[in-house]
Amino acid sequence: MINGYVQIALYLGVLLAFAKPMGWYMARVYEGKLPALVRWMVPIENLFYRLCGVDSKQEMRWTQYALAMILFSLLGVLAVYGLQRLQDLLPLNPQGFGAVTPDSSFNTALSFVTNTNWQGYVGETTMSYLTQMLGLAVQNFFSAATGMAVAIALIRGFARHTLETIGNFWVDVTRSIIYILLPISTVLALLLVSQGVVQNFSAYQNVPLVESASYDQPKLDASGNPLKDASGNAVTEKVVVKEQSIALGPVASQEAIKQLGTNGGGFFNANSAHPYENPTPLANFLAMLAIFIIPAGLCYTFGAMVGDTRQGWAILASMTILFVGFLAVAEYAELNGNPAFTALGVDQTASAMQSGGNMEGKETRFGIVNSALFATITTAASCGAVNAMHDSFTPLGGLVPLAQIQLGEVIFGGVGSGLYGMLVYAVLAVFLAGLMIGRTPEYLGKKIEAFDIKMASLVILIPPLIILGGTALAVMLEAGKSSVFNPGAHGFSEVLYAFSSAVGNNGSEFAGIGANTPFYNTALGFAVWFGRFWLMVPVLALAGSLAAKKRIPASVGSMATHTQMFVWLLIGTVLLVGALNFVPALALGPVVEHLNMK
Repeated sequence: MINGYVQIALYLGVLLAFAKPMGWYMARVYEGKLPALVRWMVPIENLFYRLCGVDSKQEMRWTQYALAMILFSLLGVLAVYGLQRLQDLLPLNPQGFGAVTPDSSFNTALSFVTNTNWQGYVGETTMSYLTQMLGLAVQNFFSAATGMAVAIALIRGFARHTLETIGNFWVDVTRSIIYILLPISTVLALLLVSQGVVQNFSAYQNVPLVESASYDQPKLDASGNPLKDASGNAVTEKVVVKEQSIALGPVASQEAIKQLGTNGGGFFNANSAHPYENPTPLANFLAMLAIFIIPAGLCYTFGAMVGDTRQGWAILASMTILFVGFLAVAEYAELNGNPAFTALGVDQTASAMQSGGNMEGKETRFGIVNSALFATITTAASCGAVNAMHDSFTPLGGLVPLAQIQLGEVIFGGVGSGLYGMLVYAVLAVFLAGLMIGRTPEYLGKKIEAFDIKMASLVILIPPLIILGGTALAVMLEAGKSSVFNPGAHGFSEVLYAFSSAVGNNGSEFAGIGANTPFYNTALGFAVWFGRFWLMVPVLALAGSLAAKKRIPASVGSMATHTQMFVWLLIGTVLLVGALNFVPALALGPVVEHLNMK
């Protein structure tokens, strides 16, 4: 257990040590003051602009920026959908996989374009190498860069004054990919290959088993229907398996950007629990570090670009405190295991010491501490990668990922989306503080007025509307209930988690629900789209409004937004809004399940 706590401390120490250099580098990139190390790539950047007909010096109003973002994303949806539907006719398909069904293609295309990476399919038995690389991995870059671009646009809104423009979407996306995502993911992919992560184009390999396995399966007639005997019982036949098919492919390249871009969609169905995606403790550590390194660095980028790094440190401090608090709950719940063992005559303390707590659904390679840490990281960010089965966590342990997603994933959050989500909460926090002291609220020298609060309110209120409305619809309709395999509170939690994950663009799930159905593919497909762009558009509107405002000099009555008091005000605002929106739903799910476990 001490070893586990040392690993947590090491992780946080390394992460915070990287925050400043990473943030400084990104600020230089977005301000066009490229470090000498990457200046040789400028001709490549300019070539992209010439090929695409982009004037890199022409800036955009927020409406133009939003339109470019949506059109870019719609083109991505069409490309990924088309690749899936035509993959049986395209190359790099050594397994000969057929076309993906229309509803699954629709869901997956929307999911990857919105940085959600919800996977209702089994990757190694569904997607060709070409679809994985040209469709899914490419969108991992594009969707991450889109989120980063929106965050930078909002930062410019705070940094500028009396201007109508917030930057150029095409320039911000291009720089995000060329100078940040692509170089770091390349280095990370090579490190992962050194740890044993697979990277090849070989066909799947059949290998003999050390011991053959056998099982009974229903015998089928010529029409494919189960045969029955005279008594009406199913007729079975014994099947002996003497070899296993080992799935291979270009895994490391997709694994790197999946974590760095907080995308989360795995090459394999088991995701980061699969030994070909996450084979060693070092690979696991690198994956966790990659998930948070850009969100943490963007906090410093924010402070550097607005001219006061203390503002960035205050945001980072708020995120870190919230993260540590949720991590403590998850670790405590999983290390203590299930108290129901006591009712069976098992001494719980002894059981926890012998088994290490709740090991159900966890890889012995990582254990409880690293499984709970990974789960807390991946749902604090909008990543969704998993190295353990969240569905097998204790009720309180499973509540942590669910609650973090429902808070808007602003505790570090996704690349870009976490920062702009937390800045929206900061705007709300200074508004509430202004109401309490009877002053016009200000943040970084900008008056927060009615339009700004309306946009902030849309960002905060749209997600719970879709999450709770979608969950209610699913548990009322037979199409939604038919594929929920766990009755009672846990089944409700699975549905609530699915819609929370979709709207929060996370992509992880409580896997006791069969989501690859026309109902869930369609409903969750729309949820991921609206959860992404109905938030981004108000954020860009807020950025445009702030950029056009005059900067107000600080006065004696101005509220300092870099102090310890503001950090706690911001934390309180995040928790209060989350509690008001989701506590009733959580009470019907994980809370009831926890009380029933006593």
